Formats: sequence, structure tokens, C-alpha cells
Amino acid sequence: MEQRKVSRQGMATMLTQVEESRKAKEKYVFWETQPVTQFNEGGEIEEGPIAAPRAVDDVQAQPYCLPDSFEWCVCNLNEDAVVQEVYELLSNNYVEDDDNMFRFKYSASFLKWCLLCPGHRLEWLIGVRVKASRKLVGFISAIPANIRVNTKTVAMVEINFLCVHKKLRAKRLAPVLIKEITRRVNKCDIWQAAYTAGVLLPKPVATCRYYHRSLNPRKLIDVGFSRLAPRMTMARTIKLFKLPGTTATPGLRECRQDDTPQLVELLNAHLGLYKLAPMFTPAEVTHWFQNIDGVINTFVVESPDAPGRVTDMVSFYTLPSSILGHPQHTELKAAYLYYTIALSVPLRQLVSDAMVLAAARGYDVFNALDLMQNESFLRDLKFGQGDGQLHYYLFNWRLAGGCSMAPQDVGLVLM
Repeated sequence: MEQRKVSRQGMATMLTQVEESRKAKEKYVFWETQPVTQFNEGGEIEEGPIAAPRAVDDVQAQPYCLPDSFEWCVCNLNEDAVVQEVYELLSNNYVEDDDNMFRFKYSASFLKWCLLCPGHRLEWLIGVRVKASRKLVGFISAIPANIRVNTKTVAMVEINFLCVHKKLRAKRLAPVLIKEITRRVNKCDIWQAAYTAGVLLPKPVATCRYYHRSLNPRKLIDVGFSRLAPRMTMARTIKLFKLPGTTATPGLRECRQDDTPQLVELLNAHLGLYKLAPMFTPAEVTHWFQNIDGVINTFVVESPDAPGRVTDMVSFYTLPSSILGHPQHTELKAAYLYYTIALSVPLRQLVSDAMVLAAARGYDVFNALDLMQNESFLRDLKFGQGDGQLHYYLFNWRLAGGCSMAPQDVGLVLM
């Protein structure tokens, strides 16, 4: 009798494994047709493009076909009405946590900062509309970037905000959006891309983990983002995460536009320490490292001994989440550590100051990935390991031997 029970359990396990294998194969059918590193690659593989560049004239001239009831559009984010449409699509249909308690809520101002950057092309902001109603039901974006992979700097695009309306997921619009953005980028003689995802696809060049630091522990526990540790009271938890009232670094101030020349030099020199990193132009530094309330905050350290000389930098961007189904709270205000350069002060002190500044601005939580040198401060500054991982991918570029990088090799931050 016991033997039959074991056999039935074994059969159930085997059937489960078969079903999971079938789902995984279906999941990767599309990606097996694309120039990306596959899971089974290895051995004597040289680093570089997977598919050789073609002549631009050989790239398909016409957009890919959509189902009859849909049509392509360009989402001109210079128009407020269009920004609002993209914002609403993402707010209602974009990334959620596994428990469906929180959903990313990119603001309209944030989307314009992200996507109307130096060198942007409106035709790379692609939407899908329902023909009859003109409702926006799909979106994907690309922005230009020069990204160094080991010793080679490559003109790429960063792909982001792939989103399809929840009710239309069965229409298989996402693969068509990916192929269409690829076609439009190829028409501009660009053949590589970088992108990130929380889901596992073929094949990450690196995988980083999110860490979270409570700034408003009472609210985070109340909404279910975190929980009281064993044998901890709310009062003791609030005391544990209490931050200093002021910053500790002399000369710390908001970044100004006239800091750009120094920041270009500091950033590109610092990012040279990593195997995967962007190379910034002056125009890009001016754009990405500014101060826009509720979007991006950048602070520099001006040397007390040499007025005007910038020695360090810390920045964070704002990505709130909608809180789903809570009777009191509707939004979680999160700061995400962006790029940092710590030369004259410890990195730990610089990030602590950033958290003090974020808390003073009403943020609930401060998030960081374990990339670059971030692991050095996570424990000391009381960051807790999150559930989420972020996988980094390169399109049409493989690392030597199909290998992957460690988190500390990554110097690229994508929103």
C-alpha cells in the first residue's frame, strides 16, 4: 500500500516536471528565434555580435503586421495627452509584484525624462492602438546609448517599458512589439540593445538583486511591503531605522548645470572600473544628472579646500508604486539609488546622506541593487534583501564562452 502511494507521488512529480518543462519551452519559443545568447551555449565562443550587421537597405521597410483590429502609432511624448495615455497604460498594466499588492507607477514627468533624452527618436516610442476606439493598448521604447562591454564600446539602444494591456495578453502582441522596435532601430544602423527584466529569459549577462532600506517602517509594515521581525515591536523597529537629522558630508549640495564638465570626467573614469557600463556625453550628463522634483535628484560634493571642484556624486530617481486594495494608503514612494562616485568620502557615508535627503522629502523606502560597489554598504546601512532579481540582457551580443558577469561587474543602471 505504501509502495503504491510512493509511486503515485512519483508519477505526480514527474507529470509536474513535464508540464513545467512544456511551459518553459513555450516561454522561450520566441527568444530561440532571436540573436540572443541561449542557455545551452558555451565553449570556444568569441565575444561580439551574434548576427552580423546587414546593410540598412536590406532591413524590412514596412512595419510588421498586427492583428486586423490594431494599428501602429508613434507616441509623441511632447504632447501632454499622449504622455497621459502612456502613463495610464503603464500604471494599470505594467510590472506588479508576485502577490499583486504593488504595481510600478511611473509618473508622466518621469517618462518624459526617461524617453525624451539627448538623441531620442520619436519613431522609437512605439504604440499599438485599437483601430475602432483609438485606445492605446501596447507600448515599447528605445533610447540611444553608448555601452561598453568589457573593452568594446558599442552604439546600442536601451529597450524599456514593454507593456501590453492585461486583457490582450493572449493576442501575442509583445513579440510583434519587440520585432518592430528591432526593425526601426536597425533602420538607423544600430544592431545591439541592452534591457532588463525580472523574469528569466535566454540568457542574462548578469543577475542582480534588489535590496530595500526602510525610511518609513510604520507605513511599510502597514501596507505589507515588510513585516515586523521576530521579537521586535513597532517602536523598536522605528528606532532601529531612524536616520540622522542632517547629512554628514561637508560641501554636499544639489548638482548644477555648470558641474557637467567635471561630472563627465568623474563618471566616465569611475565607470571604467566595470565590465558593463555606459559612456556618457556632456549632453547626457546634463540631462540624466539634474534635479527634477519627484523624478531625479543629484547631489555633488564640492571640496571645502578648493571651491568649485567637484569630488563626489550621489543620485537617486523616483519610482513610486500603486498600493493595491489598501483602505488607507494608495502610493508607496520609493527612491532608487542611481549612480554614485565616492572619492573623498566613504561610499557608505555618501549613500547614508542620500537616504537622509530622501527621508526629508517624504520617501518611504530606499532601494539599491547589489551592482557596482554597492554590496560594501548594504549590511552597515541596514538594507534588507528583497525578493526581486533583475536580469541584464544584451541583444545581438554575446560574452566570450557564453559566460555571465558578477553583479559587481555591472556599472549600468536602467530604469
